[in-house]
Amino acid sequence: MAVSVLLIGLVSALCLFQLNSVFALGVSLDSLNQRSSFAAAWAGTEPSSEKCKLQGSTHRPAFSMDGDFIIGGAFSLHSYTQTVSHDYTIMPEKVRCKGSINADELQLLHAMVFAIEEINNSTELLPGIRLGYQIYDSCASVSMTVHLAFQFLNSLDLVFHTGKTCSQSGMVMAVVGESGSTPSISMSRIISPFNIPQVSPSATCACLSDKEQYPSFFRTIPSDQFQADALAKLVKQFGWTWIGAVRSDTDYGNNGMASFLEAAKKEGICVEYSVSFYRTHPHSRIQKVADVIRSSTSMVVVAFAPSGDMRILLAELSREPFPPRQWIGSESWVTNPELRKYSFLTGAIGFGIQKSVIPGFRNFLLNLSFAQVAVSPLLTEFWEDSFNCTIKESDSAGKKVCNGTEDIKTLQTPYTDTSQLRISNMVYKAVYAIAHAFHNALCQGRNVTAQCDKLTKLQSEQILTELKKVNFSRNGYDVSFDTNGDPVAIYELVNWQKTKAGITDIVTVGLYDASLPDGQEFQINKNITWMEGSTKVPVSVCSGSCPPGTRKVLQKGKPICCYDCTACPEGEISNTTDSADCLPCHMEFQPNAKRDTCIPKPVEFLSFQDILGIILATFSLLGACLTIMTAAIFFYHRTSPIVRANNSELSFLLLISLTLCFLCSITFIGAPSEWSCMLRHTAFGITFVLCISCVLGKTIVVLMAFKATLPGSNVMKWFGPPQQRMTVMSFTFIQVLICTIWLVLSPPFPIKNLTAYKEKIILECALGSAVGFWAVLGYIGLLASFCFVLAVLARKLPDNFNEAKLITFSMLIFCAVWITFIPAYVSSPGKFTVVVEIFAILSSSFGLVFCIFAPKCFIVLFKPEKNTKKYLMNKYQS
Repeated sequence: MAVSVLLIGLVSALCLFQLNSVFALGVSLDSLNQRSSFAAAWAGTEPSSEKCKLQGSTHRPAFSMDGDFIIGGAFSLHSYTQTVSHDYTIMPEKVRCKGSINADELQLLHAMVFAIEEINNSTELLPGIRLGYQIYDSCASVSMTVHLAFQFLNSLDLVFHTGKTCSQSGMVMAVVGESGSTPSISMSRIISPFNIPQVSPSATCACLSDKEQYPSFFRTIPSDQFQADALAKLVKQFGWTWIGAVRSDTDYGNNGMASFLEAAKKEGICVEYSVSFYRTHPHSRIQKVADVIRSSTSMVVVAFAPSGDMRILLAELSREPFPPRQWIGSESWVTNPELRKYSFLTGAIGFGIQKSVIPGFRNFLLNLSFAQVAVSPLLTEFWEDSFNCTIKESDSAGKKVCNGTEDIKTLQTPYTDTSQLRISNMVYKAVYAIAHAFHNALCQGRNVTAQCDKLTKLQSEQILTELKKVNFSRNGYDVSFDTNGDPVAIYELVNWQKTKAGITDIVTVGLYDASLPDGQEFQINKNITWMEGSTKVPVSVCSGSCPPGTRKVLQKGKPICCYDCTACPEGEISNTTDSADCLPCHMEFQPNAKRDTCIPKPVEFLSFQDILGIILATFSLLGACLTIMTAAIFFYHRTSPIVRANNSELSFLLLISLTLCFLCSITFIGAPSEWSCMLRHTAFGITFVLCISCVLGKTIVVLMAFKATLPGSNVMKWFGPPQQRMTVMSFTFIQVLICTIWLVLSPPFPIKNLTAYKEKIILECALGSAVGFWAVLGYIGLLASFCFVLAVLARKLPDNFNEAKLITFSMLIFCAVWITFIPAYVSSPGKFTVVVEIFAILSSSFGLVFCIFAPKCFIVLFKPEKNTKKYLMNKYQS
């Protein structure tokens, strides 16, 4: 009871919403619940029972046939309905259709009739069962569709009633239709609560896949959701990112375009404009839409509209010269041959339902006799419009009278065109799907030769249940429904190409199968002709592609497809076209000139191939050779007074240490390695300490020698050769200990300096422990300072034997060099740090050689007369 009240409330609400339909229909709630008949009123006889009493006017079917079970049909055979004004005081007139016959829809109607007759003649499908039909003209009107939906619910036998009681032969068990999405939505909302299945051949709105709202709705045409995704992928495939969008202001257009825009956004496609229109809108509204298309900058226009609406827009566009545009069409209009007369559509592409072949259908369409036409008002109207004559002489009004000699085979109309059966095949499959549902409900378990039981009491819920399970093949095409009542989405990619004769032809150039994996859905097997007959793919972008080395910068206030191309900033690259961001190179790499790839930074170090490296290595070897030559001279003249007087043992040790000092500078040249980094600093530190220790020993000996000449002094016994050796070794051992601790705890190691220069890498030795490095230098500086102080104290001692003056000058140079070295070392970048250190080593080494040994070598080689003990002991000779 509660369910019944709920259904009554639903129907009442719908009736109130469609007030025009309610007045036109006048159906009582009792008649809805009891599904009573209008037969008595139609036959003009008094009803035998009150429950069959007619409460309003009805519409006569355009085509009908009696049968054991009736299938309803609704097609938009006309495009308009008569405008009726209501004063709400009297019952309004019956709504009538206006306009010429839609030949496409008439072919669809005949496809339904053909399929039913074919099934009735079949011995395999529903043997012993005869299907009937009641097919109505909905006039593309929602109010008319609602009216027809109520008639389907009332189960009234309007045509076949002959008895005194209400016949049940008119009970509609299933409905084929409606053609459009909006009328289909209206019909489904009314008949779904009564579990009457509805199978539409051409309603594509994605909203109809919602089984909560439309539980009994099925369709043999794919949902617009699949088509919207396919159109977005098609636009993306040809590189168009800047498009215009046009739609009809209907459920089909609005929902289809909404799905397309959502899919296009995911594909990175931008929409310059999105406008809507409807064929009944004022001319100014249509003109405004046309002006938007004309003034747009996008070269591609995606139109989601039925062919009836597109015809109005295209007619408006053809009034003035129209700039070239690449049209992308939805299946509703892009396969309509009637629109080929608009030449600017040449090159249009879009998706269409697969073409098909229905054996015998063309003969069925052409087998239309004059006698059949004369008894059918609908066919009469079609005949008169097609042949421009009138069947009734009384209505001739100057027109010629049709005499039956007209040959329908000579007509060139969509009704007779069976070259591209698309939607007609959808109707054909819809009827067969319903027939298979009947077969499964009535004929399960029968013998092959047995007849189905036509006396079975069948409910529409059973057909609905069985319809969900159907899975068969007819004429090579599979028919089945998913959980949403949708079929498998397969489209043909069609292209409008102009033939050599100048006629625009709709050519299938590929296929789209939504069931295939991503990226494999398209199969394009023919050349495509683009706008104005071009064979080159048109370009439609808001901004041109940004080449590698640049990035996209969005233009303020515009979609993401409108941007400027800006060069990548310093240190960054982009290696793809239309890059949104630039990527920084790794620190060891830098961008090339075009900034589209990272190349290794040049590596810099003081090498033996550099001019500086060659010069410094030359001076190092020169210094070492000079020192060895000095040692050779001293060795050769080792018995001469000047050599013996200057502590020859310490002198030879000093010359050896100086040779090592010159040679250790070479370890600073070349690519740093782990061993070279440890060797260069420690070798330098130890050899220089050895060198300074020798100089310090010589200075102490000089001082102590003069102290020993004083009466009663016995100090020289503490500064003999063993003590001198011990002093040198002790001082050197301390440096060895410092270097050992440094190497054990945190030794120097090679690094790549990436921060000194942005454009290159400096290979250098990290100190490891800065404390260790400065401890080594500090110890050298401490010994040098101590030696300098002692030399200064001994510089005025008498006799030419005194070499303290020479040591003073050498230590002065040594200290000046290394004091200057500290700021120069800290501030020098890259390889010049190494250059400064080598220069300091060489400068101080040369200073010691020239200041200490050069004067003595000069006397030995060029002034032998001064190389005497008398001369050296002379206190008064300079």
